[in-house]
Amino acid sequence: MRRARTGKPETASVREYTGEQRLLLLDCWLRSKLTATEFSPLVGVSTATLYSWRRRFEDEGPAGLLGHKRGCKGSQLPEPTKRAILMMKEAHPSWGQDRIHDMLIRTEGVEASGGAVQRVLREAGYEVEPVPTQRNPAKAKRFERTRPNELWQTDLFTFMLKRERRRLHLVCFLDDFSRFIVGFGLHASASGAMVREAFEQSIANFGAPTEILTDNGAQYHTWRGKSTFRRLCEKRGIEQIVSSPRRPQTLGKIERFWGTLYRELLDGAIFRGMEEARTRIAHFIGYYNFQRTHQGLDGLVPADRYFEASAGVRAALEARVAENAKEMALHGEPRKPLYLTGRIGTEQVTLHSEGDRVLLTAADGVREEVNLRAPGKRQRAEEAEGPGESVLDEVLVDLARLEDSPEPNAEPGDASGEEA
Repeated sequence: MRRARTGKPETASVREYTGEQRLLLLDCWLRSKLTATEFSPLVGVSTATLYSWRRRFEDEGPAGLLGHKRGCKGSQLPEPTKRAILMMKEAHPSWGQDRIHDMLIRTEGVEASGGAVQRVLREAGYEVEPVPTQRNPAKAKRFERTRPNELWQTDLFTFMLKRERRRLHLVCFLDDFSRFIVGFGLHASASGAMVREAFEQSIANFGAPTEILTDNGAQYHTWRGKSTFRRLCEKRGIEQIVSSPRRPQTLGKIERFWGTLYRELLDGAIFRGMEEARTRIAHFIGYYNFQRTHQGLDGLVPADRYFEASAGVRAALEARVAENAKEMALHGEPRKPLYLTGRIGTEQVTLHSEGDRVLLTAADGVREEVNLRAPGKRQRAEEAEGPGESVLDEVLVDLARLEDSPEPNAEPGDASGEEA
């Protein structure tokens, strides 16, 4: 009786494929509509290998085939990712590897682990500076509200106006759940009236909080009777919580914001006067709220949480990273897709591009194509002058129409009722 033995010829060699080659072959197979048995001999890859690649792609996305999502060497990252890392570090020398990692995902739509970012920086000549260790203080008790406007924190900060050699006083109001700065005031004196004016303006812009946490400063608290600030809170139906004396940890979130503001703006800024200081601080707060990723928020920005768009933003970022990983594997450069997510009133919406189309998706999954070529003056101007207006400008115009539409289900022809 003859026995069969399965083996490989001595002259046979096993070919090693790069992650990009694996992804390209898998993409070709899926596009060909051939079975694995039919496609396998065409490219010299076994059917078992094809099925294995497909499983890894379905479970982990492109990273499962690229093989450098976690723990990769810096030299193995795609060149566009390396360039983005070095450009961010050059523009923001104080950023560490975790901040660059978060900003890569948010702004470029690509991902590199903190270790990979550090290796790229080392290859470019950056060195890790050792920080002397100190004894850890007693661990502070942490708290965080579960919804926006449940609790605000407020505090005062003072700094010197260098050119005029005089001191300015800054008050801020920070939402505890999101770290979103809902309001601020900058004045030459730390008066209670200044604090109350900024508080009233914050309420006018974003609504009143349920509670507000303050320290024992004279602007907020008095040891006899009721302070003017507390009476204002009672009038508004807001509960004032006063922290214990000599316990700045209680206001830790806004204390952390003061450190960020000082390091990233005030330390190196020279203002011509108080008005310029007020304007530039307002710009920084806008950047902090809407663009600067926060490690305490898992890489999101405060606005994502405050406007309750975190889930949509996170899903959008993950989808963009996965799509760009495949684009870089196939073509070497990440796409620059249009992808916006957020809320219009109470409605969660997502705006994204599919080829030449821009689609608006509501929370219930209903999709509508946004008309970027509406007839009328805008179209005639484009025909006469060429494409001068950006796609984003066009989209914002159509979003405004959607928000202003009196009927949620408008007739076809309105911006909110066009069929996809």
